[in-house]
Amino acid sequence: MADRYTLDDLLGIMARLRDPQRGCPWDLQQDFATIAPYTLEEAYEVADAIDRDDFDDLREELGDLLLQVVFHAQMASERGLFDFADVAHGIADKMRRRHPHVFGEDRYDSVEAQARAWEAIKAAERAERGQLHDTSALAGISRGLPEWRRASKLQQRAASVGFEWREPGPVLDKLAEEVDEVRAEFAAGADVGRLEDEIGDVLFVTANLARHAGVDFSRALRRANAKFERRFRQMESLAAAEGRPFAERSLSEQESLWQRAKAAES
Repeated sequence: MADRYTLDDLLGIMARLRDPQRGCPWDLQQDFATIAPYTLEEAYEVADAIDRDDFDDLREELGDLLLQVVFHAQMASERGLFDFADVAHGIADKMRRRHPHVFGEDRYDSVEAQARAWEAIKAAERAERGQLHDTSALAGISRGLPEWRRASKLQQRAASVGFEWREPGPVLDKLAEEVDEVRAEFAAGADVGRLEDEIGDVLFVTANLARHAGVDFSRALRRANAKFERRFRQMESLAAAEGRPFAERSLSEQESLWQRAKAAES
């Protein structure tokens, strides 16, 4: 056994797992579609380790995420599409191409100017790939992104051509307007389709507000989830310590426990 495995070792392990004669039956059954959910899951677990400042866990989760890249590249290699070296070459070439201020002679006066140049370079890349039919500022935004991320990307692209509120005030006003519209739909007994439409507007504006604040929507939601889980578990512990299970209490009693759990955090 090697003292320290290398990337080549990992590629070899993956090839062995996919070997038709000697490989792992589970690994052999997989394809791009079945592995994709694991790829997304591992990316979120990387983000979770970062949120928790758990760098031992981060090292492990980054390995799990790297395995996903290796797995996809191995399956592509078996079909003669590309291999891991092609993946590495492609991203290295892209990073050099998109950073002419680092690897070339270009200079930008500000981060905003660099962001505009980045979008211009990406537009030129789309043109080179023959994607000339779509000249919209929104061209090329993947439909495979998580919807919150796609909302942020759409808003960012729109802002790049001036369609943007400069201050958070109008965004907050718009959010209040959209919430009022949801209230009105509930009051009118609207069907699920109407509520879905209006609640979607609330979420879209919320993503815009997060972007204005420089807040990562996904990280903010993860923190809110963690806070809720932490307080809910504390409520259950308080209820159990008093000899009456949480589920047997009235909503007002549960709310009282919530306030106690919240106060304990403060």
